[in-house]
Amino acid sequence: MIQNLVCTPELGESLNLSALAIGLGLENTEHEPEQFPGLVYRPSGVDSVVLLFASGRVVITGSPDLDAAKQTFAALQDEVTDLLTVD
Repeated sequence: MIQNLVCTPELGESLNLSALAIGLGLENTEHEPEQFPGLVYRPSGVDSVVLLFASGRVVITGSPDLDAAKQTFAALQDEVTDLLTVD
């Protein structure tokens, strides 16, 4: 039985964590750069917790299985792409 699944994908681009915190929703994020260099994101509707770093690296933890972690990452990619796309 898997007790703790941790996945470490990359988004492939640098991130502005302050802007992402606002875009992803302040109620779902924690960003205190003086205490931790990453953005903590708790997407609604899933058990996963996502850590995003300015380098584009991502840590996903708390997913019940690999498929759930992959779905969380795919949804994150879509959200970040939408936020970074300027009309």
